[in-house]
Amino acid sequence: METLSSENEAVDQMRTKYLGRKGLVASLFIEMGKVDSGERPKMGKILNELKLELTLEIDRLSQSDISESKTDGWEIDLTLPGDPMPVGSIHPLTQVLEDIKSIFIRLGFSLAYGPEIDTEFYNFEALNIPRHHPARDMQDTFYISDEVLLRTHTSDTQIHFMENHEPPVRIIAPGRVYRNEDVSVRSYCLFHQVEGLYVDSGVTFSELKGTLDYFARELFGKNMKTRFRPSYFPFTEPSAEMDVSCIFCKGKGCSICKKTGWLEILGCGMVDPEVYRSVKYDPDKWTGYAFGLGIERIAMLKYGIQDIRLFYSGDVKFLRQF
Repeated sequence: METLSSENEAVDQMRTKYLGRKGLVASLFIEMGKVDSGERPKMGKILNELKLELTLEIDRLSQSDISESKTDGWEIDLTLPGDPMPVGSIHPLTQVLEDIKSIFIRLGFSLAYGPEIDTEFYNFEALNIPRHHPARDMQDTFYISDEVLLRTHTSDTQIHFMENHEPPVRIIAPGRVYRNEDVSVRSYCLFHQVEGLYVDSGVTFSELKGTLDYFARELFGKNMKTRFRPSYFPFTEPSAEMDVSCIFCKGKGCSICKKTGWLEILGCGMVDPEVYRSVKYDPDKWTGYAFGLGIERIAMLKYGIQDIRLFYSGDVKFLRQF
């Protein structure tokens, strides 16, 4: 490095000697005053060419020194491939959400989106969950004010949509939802849902079962088995929960499915007439079904992930697996 430093100094000294304000080239231009006027243009051209040639040569020497200092005396092989650039991947939640959207779009559903900050009316009351209803205890809510909150499900989007559209309605409503829950292996304070709604004349529970059975087979595989168990939700009647055969033990029974051979993936049911009344639909004319599922739960089942917190950890080692 000392040799390179001395060489740089030598180049700088050369530049000063020949091209500096008091250098040899500048002194030759001063002598131009003594040249016969008829010869000055010729001599001026010669001096300019000399100055340009000296400048290019000194710059070349300077660049050569810089190149050598960067490579520490080693030649650069320009034919070698460059350093690999890491390529990102799609987040597993996004992958699962896109798969789900694709399946339902093929079935004729459209996408609908609603606000994440909403009022009690859209999040609870229009869904047949009035104030002091016990079902509100099932969803520990983040309140911004007495009437404004962070939505606890994307069902609020269904109400907004029905207020502005006449039947028939066939939509899915994906989005983030928030609940005031302790962060643990199985729960988080925010997660993602897809809610579905189909309203028309003469819609039956059999159509609901057929739609969701097709969805499960498309998402998890053609050999997937499904079953429906009676349940309760304030906004559907009758209501059910849908299970799929355990993807880990193939229905034989394991610790993940608690030896039952089944895993619950979503809730569903026929839309309660009270919900129709809240959006001014005639419950004697229209029937329909609704369903809702959590994206994180589906992703955990699909990829065998045991800890929901991994989705939000930003851990590159985890994300590179997808």
